[in-house]
Amino acid sequence: MKIRSTTFSYARCVIYLMTLYLVSACSSRTTPAPVVEVHSGKTVYDRKQGSYAKDEYIVKRGDTLYSIAWISGNDYRDLARFNNIAPPYEIYPGQRLKTKQRVSNTPKPSPKPSGQTLTKNSQIPVDRTNKQAYGNSRTGQKLAKKQPSSAFPQRVERWQWPAKGKVISTFSSRAQGNKGVDIAGNRGTPIKAAAAGKVVYTGSALRGFGRLVIIKHSDKFLSAYAHNEKILVKEQQWVSAGQQIATMGDSDADRIMLHFEVRYKGKSVDPLRYLPK
Repeated sequence: MKIRSTTFSYARCVIYLMTLYLVSACSSRTTPAPVVEVHSGKTVYDRKQGSYAKDEYIVKRGDTLYSIAWISGNDYRDLARFNNIAPPYEIYPGQRLKTKQRVSNTPKPSPKPSGQTLTKNSQIPVDRTNKQAYGNSRTGQKLAKKQPSSAFPQRVERWQWPAKGKVISTFSSRAQGNKGVDIAGNRGTPIKAAAAGKVVYTGSALRGFGRLVIIKHSDKFLSAYAHNEKILVKEQQWVSAGQQIATMGDSDADRIMLHFEVRYKGKSVDPLRYLPK
């Protein structure tokens, strides 16, 4: 009995010393505990646009119609039309969505030409451009204002700051880091396009971004503007560099600010590498 009592006392002493060591180690910490960034984790943009090539997609928890449209290379409105989904475009885990429109094999009847009768030897006229309709004529008519080309430029000519304010958070390449820069300001501060391009998304379907605007600038570059108070542009609208697209707010954020991102080939890059000093 004495041997057992001695062994038990020794074990209690070891456990007590180990507890004292752990408590002292925790209390001696001089650096603060790590803080998780507001914009942490992966987003839909960390997957390459059009990377999903199958004809059908099974919805997973956290998916949105827009995120599925992004990876399948669709416009979210087309994806909704393929699957007969009406606004506000609610989907649920396990739901099967068609990612491609099925084309009917039934041939469509050829449209009849209006205002003319075709014979066997008639030639169907090819669409021609009337060069004198809107162009410059010999009589000195003014050139019509050019509409933006549907093709994106190879490179972005220039970048500019999307808003005035104080930078409160910068880009981090860590997996849990901030994927852009956060600019604090006052409610209603103008948000401007950082470069010329085409608005490809407006809305609040992506969690954590609030009212969001996405602009495509080239085949490789796009920019995102999150937490807006009011959006002033529409999808498919072309905008110029410096044109106001929204006002600063705090939608889905804990303070009034703009979260601004630049994406190159679908990957996050540091906006400060492109914005003027």
